[in-house]
Amino acid sequence: MSVQERKQRERAERERLIVATARELAEQQGWDAVTTRRLAERIEYSQPVLYSHFRGKREIIGAVALEGAAEMAAAVRAATSAADGPRGRVVALARTYLDFAARNPAVYDALFQLDGGLPYAREDTPEPLKDAFAALLESLGEVAGDGVHPALFTEVFWASLHGLATLTRSGRLLPEDAARRVELLVDRLAVV
Repeated sequence: MSVQERKQRERAERERLIVATARELAEQQGWDAVTTRRLAERIEYSQPVLYSHFRGKREIIGAVALEGAAEMAAAVRAATSAADGPRGRVVALARTYLDFAARNPAVYDALFQLDGGLPYAREDTPEPLKDAFAALLESLGEVAGDGVHPALFTEVFWASLHGLATLTRSGRLLPEDAARRVELLVDRLAVV
């Protein structure tokens, strides 16, 4: 291995450490607790080293969002591939999405609530975000109904899931009714 390759590998490892540490800190204490000073202390590097990877907290949030998008896409695909029939896939998708949001609140916030500097719904949207949407579209497109554009239906269903995730997390919806909400959402919106 050349010196150049070793330096690139070490740089990539430091970047992964920064993102993982930011994510851990945000999950434990919220995004307000994530500062470049705190991150530098936790990873035992100077702030200039941290800034050589990310220009600031906004870019770190964006990196966490991209990592989370890939994880969410993988979780949705795993759940839907194990389900039977279109309705089963949509129910599995909804439950997996809501579970992901509940288990990873800081990542979910990085994806959908905070400014991570990432463009959404545009040509230059990063691939992990496009792939997360594609993971939803794969199952939801088949239940959009006649004359309904699959991507548009996916956006509406996704918006409903986002609303459920956000309202449940903020304590505005009773958690014990979560399964009934998923069933109602699937029964009323999806053509299965």
